[in-house]
Amino acid sequence: MSVVNVSHLASTQDSSLRPVITFDDVHIGFEEGEILRGVSFSVSPRETTILAGETGCGKTLILKMAAGLLRPAAGRITILDREITAMSEAELLDFRREIGFVFQEGALFDSMSVADNVAFRLREENVDEEEIEARVREALRFVEMENTMDLLPAELSGGMRRRVSIARALVSRPPIVLYDSPTAGLDPVTSQTIITLILRLRDTYGVSALLATHRLQDAFALANFRFEPGANRVVAAPANGAGPDASGRGPATTFLVLRDGLVYFQGDQKQILASQDSYLRGFLV
Repeated sequence: MSVVNVSHLASTQDSSLRPVITFDDVHIGFEEGEILRGVSFSVSPRETTILAGETGCGKTLILKMAAGLLRPAAGRITILDREITAMSEAELLDFRREIGFVFQEGALFDSMSVADNVAFRLREENVDEEEIEARVREALRFVEMENTMDLLPAELSGGMRRRVSIARALVSRPPIVLYDSPTAGLDPVTSQTIITLILRLRDTYGVSALLATHRLQDAFALANFRFEPGANRVVAAPANGAGPDASGRGPATTFLVLRDGLVYFQGDQKQILASQDSYLRGFLV
């Protein structure tokens, strides 16, 4: 099997920018066998890379390795110019403070209030309580959940829990956020709310992201729309690819499709839509 298309969008990205995420020949497996068999890719600043592929292909494993929660069996992973595969557990603990992670089910602490869930990482870092309260309110206001501070997760809908999870991910103001199927199990209206929040986070704070999903329509929304912070609205991205920043470069959205433990495709929206490959077409119908 040959790789269909590999592209790093040199036309839309400044080649002088160092990647914020790099996987170099990464392998990982378990008792049932090897799952990733030499995966290599990189993510540029402000880029969102969509991870797609069949269930069990390793999308969530990539996210966990990028967060330093799992170590690969072989290969190197470099995040923010640091090789995390060479870090000790103590170094990884410190490193994870710079990464936001939105789990598929929200992964909130059931016995804690919404405010305490969002504040958890800040308290671990011994941030001053007055600053914690301000930052928790800011994060919950960003996801339009400030009125839920005293509620428990059980009192929230699935979409509301996902929004609190995003607030918890961004409260430490990370340069990278990892999303594991952020709209899975949600109705279309709630899914659109989550995608709008991801757009806001990307275009307001310049966050880089890896996003695993089975819903390529979410990926197309990230590629086709942008959030205007000044106007506080979502608008269609210009046809010429210009984005919301002063350089006109704009945030890129790339697609990375996994198959049989390898990168099968990497490219932009036009390339994946134009492909006649039957495996790729299966994700588009």
